[in-house]
Amino acid sequence: MGRRRQSNFDDPPRFHRKGKVWYHVSGTAPRVWTKLSADRAEALWMWAQREGVKEDDSTRLFSVIARRYVREVYPSKSVRTRQDNDKELVHLLRVFGHMPIDLIAPMHIREYLDIRGQAAKVRANREKALFSHIFNKAREWGYTTAPNPCQGVKGFKESGRDRYVTNEEFEKVRSLAHFTVVDAMDLALLTGQRPADVLKLQRTDIRDGALWIVQNKTGARLGIEITGELAAVIDRINGRSRTPISAYLIQDEKGQPLSQYALRSRFDKARALAKVSFQFRDIRAKAATDTGDLAHSQKLLAHKNRDMTEHYVRKRIGERVRPLR
Repeated sequence: MGRRRQSNFDDPPRFHRKGKVWYHVSGTAPRVWTKLSADRAEALWMWAQREGVKEDDSTRLFSVIARRYVREVYPSKSVRTRQDNDKELVHLLRVFGHMPIDLIAPMHIREYLDIRGQAAKVRANREKALFSHIFNKAREWGYTTAPNPCQGVKGFKESGRDRYVTNEEFEKVRSLAHFTVVDAMDLALLTGQRPADVLKLQRTDIRDGALWIVQNKTGARLGIEITGELAAVIDRINGRSRTPISAYLIQDEKGQPLSQYALRSRFDKARALAKVSFQFRDIRAKAATDTGDLAHSQKLLAHKNRDMTEHYVRKRIGERVRPLR
């Protein structure tokens, strides 16, 4: 008998992680470790292929369907979405994992939302959305013909962020921040991109006089002309001496790409020193607002329609109108 797992208790048998990579481990001696992938969702799919796993149709527990969902649906999602779904699944499996999919009713979803919402209303909404998608997949795969129990069950009302960052606040945090945060803040403001998209920018993305970006969230592609302040910021970053130098525009003292955790930690430290309350993601809204041109903002943020940009901007700064007289 193999040794008892010390971590990753939900992983299937003969599926082990070493460092940042998952492996398939043979069940007979001598043990053969076959490298699968550093991406857990892809690794699970490859593990299932090697093991010849096929769920027994007579086993209709939510936990069984959720595992198939992770193997087959996760690979089509972005890394960030999978990370969020992993956290959401922990809560869903704790409540619904042992239940046959056919027995989960709207009353159970309502009760789940009411209890979970006492601590985290937004997370409860996200978990309900994931449950709904898993249930729809269960219908497609033939596990059930029952209607989706999420239908007709209202989630909690959410209010989007309406924080506008003033120039004074921005400059105060920037003046107290680590140089890596300064680089990230400048690029975020001038390009209007999300934090994850800013951190992944590489020197190879600079070509034909533009900074080319593929957004993680939407897959939208755009090229931002490298002129004016953006050109000066990129020159400043490229001109900074580092040993070694990496392909990423934003990198630390050792030439390593800056992680999201490091960005958040260093930004929070500067924000605390500056005694202001805005989040890094609010810089994107500031970029959209400060253009003064909705058409320009729509293109910069890669929004599909003007209404989305208009709502995004006016929610933060309000609509400017003339007085009565």
